[in-house]
Formats: sequence, C-alpha cells, structure tokens
Amino acid sequence: MHTVTHGSGRVHYGRAGSDPGGELTLDLLAGQVAAAFEGPSDLVGFSLGAAVAAAVAAERPDLVRRLVLIAGWTHLADFRLELGLRTWARLAATDPEIFAAYGPLMAFSPEHVNEALLGEPPRGTLRQIELDLRIDLRDLLPKITAPTLVIGNTRDCLIPVEHARALHAALPGSEYAELDGGHVILHERPTEVTALIRDFVQR
Repeated sequence: MHTVTHGSGRVHYGRAGSDPGGELTLDLLAGQVAAAFEGPSDLVGFSLGAAVAAAVAAERPDLVRRLVLIAGWTHLADFRLELGLRTWARLAATDPEIFAAYGPLMAFSPEHVNEALLGEPPRGTLRQIELDLRIDLRDLLPKITAPTLVIGNTRDCLIPVEHARALHAALPGSEYAELDGGHVILHERPTEVTALIRDFVQR
C-alpha cells in the first residue's frame, strides 16, 4: 500500500508498510499510513483510501495539514451500497471470471470499460472489499480538524455520489466538488482531479 502526501511544497511518496496478511482493519491501515509521515503533510485518499485518510486525520491531527477525500463514504448507509459490495465479494468465492469482470464494470464509466481492464484482480481485492463492508466513520468524522475537500463522482456505480455528498455533510466546514465520471476518477479525469487537489492544497 502506498500513500501520496504533499507537504512543504513537494509531493512525498511513502511505502505504508508491508502486507501482514490476514484480515485488514481500518486501524492497521491508518497506522501504516501515519508511520510513513515525516511531518505535517497534505493527505489524499481514494475509495477505501478515503476512509483510511479520514481515520488518520481523526486520530493524528498533528500529521494532516489538509485532507482530500475522493469517492468516499461514511458507512453502509443504504442497501444498494451494501448489495454492490456483497455481490462483488460473493463472486470471488463462486465465479472468479465474473469477479474479475465485475470490478471494471462497476468502477468505470461505460466509455472507459474495455478488454484491457479484464484479467486477474489486484492482489488483496477481496480483503479490501471485506473491510469496505465494515467501514463506519461516524464516530471519527467529528474529530477531523484539518481543512477538507470531498470529491464525488456523478456516475460512480460502486460508491454512488450520494455517499460523497453525505460525507461532505458530516464534515462541517468541508468543501465539496463533483466530477462527471465513474468510481476510478483518477484514471478517467486525471487532469481535473489534479487541478482540484492542487488548488486546494496550495492555498
């Protein structure tokens, strides 16, 4: 797992620890990210990484100068989100070929889905989905003091944009932006995402 942080006018890439195997937990991943910091920095988290980044900002406010949360959610607030994640996990146990296809189908806008995305899912995908299903940030969010930008994606089929809006609403004083794209917005609209992040962290 890698983190990307920005601080003191530079971007820092840090290895957030090796994979110990076994069940993933939010505390484990947040601790690995925090251990990669060399001082107060800006932290960007995407999808599950948004939950991890929020946890770091909540528990270690001394480390996070500015926070950006992309395609995040607060908890399993509706059946549609839970159904999508549980279906993905179930396919891993019953039909590996469909499991591999389901990820791109849910994660990308229609025009970005192509044969190049098919194949072996990234290592650890199932363990990440299992953690996705347990995410609940509601007790952590009030602890976040860093200026925060939440980014939602209007055509996100995996984590529908309503969840990003709810995350923004749960963080008083946070800023909010939406982009026209699917879940993996960093792939679909890298220029726009980069511009939003740069404008926010350079203030």
